[in-house]
Amino acid sequence: MKFVLGIDGGGTSCRAALATADGSLLGRAKSGAANIRTDLTGARTNIVDAAQQAFVAAGRDPALIPQTPAVLGLAGANVGTYRQQLEAILPFRISRVETDAEIALEGAVGSGDGAMAILGTGTAYMARKQGKSRAIGGWGFQVGDQGSGARIGRDLLEQTLLAYDGIRQGSPLTEAMLAIFRNNPEDVVEFTTNAKPGDFGGFAPKVFEHAEKGDTVAIWILDKAVADVEAALGVLDLGGDDPLCLLGGLAPLYAPRLSARYRALLKPPLDNALGGAVQMAVRIFATAAEAAR
Repeated sequence: MKFVLGIDGGGTSCRAALATADGSLLGRAKSGAANIRTDLTGARTNIVDAAQQAFVAAGRDPALIPQTPAVLGLAGANVGTYRQQLEAILPFRISRVETDAEIALEGAVGSGDGAMAILGTGTAYMARKQGKSRAIGGWGFQVGDQGSGARIGRDLLEQTLLAYDGIRQGSPLTEAMLAIFRNNPEDVVEFTTNAKPGDFGGFAPKVFEHAEKGDTVAIWILDKAVADVEAALGVLDLGGDDPLCLLGGLAPLYAPRLSARYRALLKPPLDNALGGAVQMAVRIFATAAEAAR
């Protein structure tokens, strides 16, 4: 076995890293969304594309993909049979599909105890104590992912329409959002017809930006989102010495908004989720290869 692949796929993008069997990174690449529950076929396409690009970035031949094992941490892998369906149609020598939370925890705290929160297009949480892991959330945009970019974006559109109807007081943020849709609420509704979590999540940074300016609607949305995040962290039952790592695109925006209790636990992650996928691939496949000799 010459190489291993680590892949991190979520509702916005898919990242791949090619490494040697001992974990030395050779090349990275990025492609489109890879949430296997919301779009299994599209996710498969983007996963393979990212893997091919990682080989190219490393100066290696993508024709070696069928000889290369991969660990994939993917949004949507925690429900249904999507994990098994995807494993059956991937081109890698061995495909080990895990949840995005599992590779994130591996990257953040290594093989030791600790906790992490993924705060991006979706949200998911995981803690490990005495070698036992517990996952919280990650149930998807429709019924879960509270505090996620997707839910923040959805809440913003909802508040924009409520302001348009005069049900709640508007703000510069709701006015700016309505202007994006040509001041036509029907265009907002049409947008939601086919919008995916990543499409909603694209509006989340705008909420944080306006909250910094004192926008009342933005502050209301983020107060609710922070409360949702802290409710999930509370279930993890973290002790005073347990490291807590925040991951995902919204992590740096959330960190200063958390209460003092959780800010005191924050530690920089050892690595990101993609690094966790690579570490897991090395641990699983290199060990198996050694045992087979």
